[in-house]
Amino acid sequence: MQKGEFIHRHNQLVQVGRAIIIGLLTGLVVSLFRLAIQELLNLVTACFQYFHQHPTGLICWALGSIVLALLLGLLTQRHPNIKGSGIPQVEGQLTSQFEEEWWAVLWRKFFGGILAIGSGLYLGREGPSIQLGATIGQGVEESLHAGKLNRQVGIASGAAAGLSAAFNAPIASTIFILEEVYHNFSPVIWLATFVSALCSNMVSLTIFGLHPVLDVPYRHMLPTRYYWHLVLLGLVLGLLGRLYQVVILRLDLWTAKLKWLPPFAYPVGPFLLVIPIAWYLPVTLGGGNRLIGELTSLPFSLKLFAGLFLLRFVFSMVSYSSQLPGGIFLPILTLGAVLGAVYCALMARFALLPAQYLPNFIIYAMAGYFACISKAPFTAILLITEMVGSLAHLMPLAIVAMVAYLVVDSLHGEPVYTAMFNNFIGKHQEHHPQELEMSVTIYAGARLDGERIMDYTWPANSIVTSVYRGEQRIIPNGQTRLAAGDTLIVQVCQTRTGRVLKQISRAAHYADV
Repeated sequence: MQKGEFIHRHNQLVQVGRAIIIGLLTGLVVSLFRLAIQELLNLVTACFQYFHQHPTGLICWALGSIVLALLLGLLTQRHPNIKGSGIPQVEGQLTSQFEEEWWAVLWRKFFGGILAIGSGLYLGREGPSIQLGATIGQGVEESLHAGKLNRQVGIASGAAAGLSAAFNAPIASTIFILEEVYHNFSPVIWLATFVSALCSNMVSLTIFGLHPVLDVPYRHMLPTRYYWHLVLLGLVLGLLGRLYQVVILRLDLWTAKLKWLPPFAYPVGPFLLVIPIAWYLPVTLGGGNRLIGELTSLPFSLKLFAGLFLLRFVFSMVSYSSQLPGGIFLPILTLGAVLGAVYCALMARFALLPAQYLPNFIIYAMAGYFACISKAPFTAILLITEMVGSLAHLMPLAIVAMVAYLVVDSLHGEPVYTAMFNNFIGKHQEHHPQELEMSVTIYAGARLDGERIMDYTWPANSIVTSVYRGEQRIIPNGQTRLAAGDTLIVQVCQTRTGRVLKQISRAAHYADV
């Protein structure tokens, strides 16, 4: 074995070792985060059962809700990096367009997310889990002084590990981070990311057991004679998915018009609205995993399912507009599940579909709704397959997801997390680090595929410092010929980050440049 190959394999083993540490730590932290939210939601439900017998207790609860809402509002306004899901912040770090201190974000996101989501707001734990994992990965790599590229790999590994612990879906979590957040499938990155996701999932399974996160029991497979429903369901999901995108991306503009209300007071309204919801429909509190699990046991009623969708849609938007720590990942899946129930009930009313297929359409619609809103159908199919714990639905899931995706694409819908990232970066230009290194992977048939470095006009103030080809690291010069699958490490001037990343990414991904 040559010395260079030996050094490379040694570095790879060290990187995998760090990935294991990141995965185990993230699994522990996110599992505690998930457990605390679950227990707090149970406490809220128990309190409201008590209030049915002693309604005067609602006065103290309302006052306490106002105080907690104001405290959380002050926390998020003073430390805006913990707002929302956290996925835009992580994407900004992975593309070298944003920077944050890992410890300051970690503990504030942890406790702020528990209080916001556990109090009953319609917010998801998955986005915050991704950011928690990313901060842990960043902290491990910085503590070990592992270098800039390894730091990026650590952030990606922690992000995948966070989602894996939240959903018990290591494969889909890895694909989501690489496809939707990092946009990089380099062998340098995917191995460490997948190892972290597996280790994190192991910790989560040890704490929560082996049962699926979304346990939707079904007894019948959908016959092929009913497959035309999958196309129609996909069309409906695509239209409503585009509506979701439009509304969620305009929330900041609408809340900004409330000139009389200071931003730190935004959470007060959502916290007070939790009270009537917890009084009448406690099963709907939180991100929605409990509601998904109990949809099949509720009365089979079109009015009930439609009402649940309207409630979940409106209060999800109200909750997210509070700017508290909490995401939209699980709320999207919940809305999809309820839409599947609405569709099945509607078709059953006209005798076009037997009611026994309700669980099937709940599962299909979750994948379709997430696929079209995030514009990541492959991730959606894998995610629902892992979360439900069955491979039996792959074909129906694929049909619904692709139809819904094509509908949103034809309506010029942008991936919701990409749009959120663009909005976020536009407001945080001052957080750019001083020295930037970005990574981009070349796709087959792209402009840079087969091109010598000297033959491409690179953006001003940028230089390719390394090329990773499989397990080999190449120090490039002008004669170096690039190939599909290569990951480029590009050093770039701070003030041109966004434009340089866009230009090089286009050349690395598309032929028409």
